[in-house]
Amino acid sequence: MRDYYEILGVPRGSDEAALKSAFRKLAMEHHPDRNGGSEEASARFKEINEAYSVLSDPKKRAAYDQFGHAGVNGAQGGGGPGFTDINDIFSEVFGSAFGDMFGGGQRRSGPARGQDLRYDLEITLEQAYAGAEVEITAATAMTCEVCEGSGAKPGTSATTCPTCGGAGRVRASQGFFAIERTCPRCGGEGRIISDPCATCRGHGQVRRNRTLQVRIPAGVDDGARIRLAGEGDAGARGGPRGDLYIFVSVRPHDLFERDGLDLLCTVPVPMTTAALGGEIEAPCLSDGDAGEGQANRLSVKVPEGTQTGRTVRIRGRGMPSLRSRERGDLVVELFVETPTRLNARQKALMQELADLCGEQQHPESSGFLNKARRFWEDVTGG
Repeated sequence: MRDYYEILGVPRGSDEAALKSAFRKLAMEHHPDRNGGSEEASARFKEINEAYSVLSDPKKRAAYDQFGHAGVNGAQGGGGPGFTDINDIFSEVFGSAFGDMFGGGQRRSGPARGQDLRYDLEITLEQAYAGAEVEITAATAMTCEVCEGSGAKPGTSATTCPTCGGAGRVRASQGFFAIERTCPRCGGEGRIISDPCATCRGHGQVRRNRTLQVRIPAGVDDGARIRLAGEGDAGARGGPRGDLYIFVSVRPHDLFERDGLDLLCTVPVPMTTAALGGEIEAPCLSDGDAGEGQANRLSVKVPEGTQTGRTVRIRGRGMPSLRSRERGDLVVELFVETPTRLNARQKALMQELADLCGEQQHPESSGFLNKARRFWEDVTGG
């Protein structure tokens, strides 16, 4: 017989991790199902399993190291070393990945938790700012009231599956080991419904629309997720309900743009107000605490000589934070508006103003023209 260490391709001093790694690699490579049921692969696979079953057991390994095959053959019986423990070995080494193939799966006859559901909810920026109570209608699986979730027609009941005897799984021999699979007739339930309920068609559940109240917290942002525990699909066989997850999206606003906790708003300013200074009204969001008529507007001071792009920050009028008492700011960007469709008198006054204004009144233009002249001179070499 070949040396067990040679079969696994590891030195004699290898630790448990090295043995397990070598066995995993070789078992995957030579598994009969991956080699078309080849007799050569089956023999090699049996040899690998035999070697690992001895070397992974400290007592058997010590006996093998001292006496060789003679030290372990007497204790193994006719099946070869470790052959009867193949399911345990694969469960240990491969975990649940091969559970169904090697008998690790479980029958589904007990209570099962219901599925989680997703609901996409679009809200306004106003609702995100102040918080809101919204009503949604979601289709969820409910326990059938007619059959009380059994799936069988009232007055009848499910019978034990004759194929698997109620186990939910069937075992088939393949070569030198047995493979256990989910019963194809009952789907792992262990029971057969001969006369199904007409309402749920044997499923034990029906899908119905449910109306739910959802509390939207103030400050919620686009992409937020709200979990409603126990509002998902009903569980099978008396299992608990799943959860309902509300995925929130905030509809784009006509006036405001959100930047973290700050709200950005662009407000036009008459050219005369920008030049002379003054006040304008800017929109804002309100949580309803302000008086009627003042809740959605603020007075904003416009400094004399304001240029387009200047911003005015109003503290504490932005979005509230979900996790603290912090609140962002309202950032008002001023856009200087040039008058259009002037009459003759207005044009004359504008021309008079232009004639009277010099570099002091147009510092940006003066600086720009000086830079432009130097650029043109460099280009033309003049």
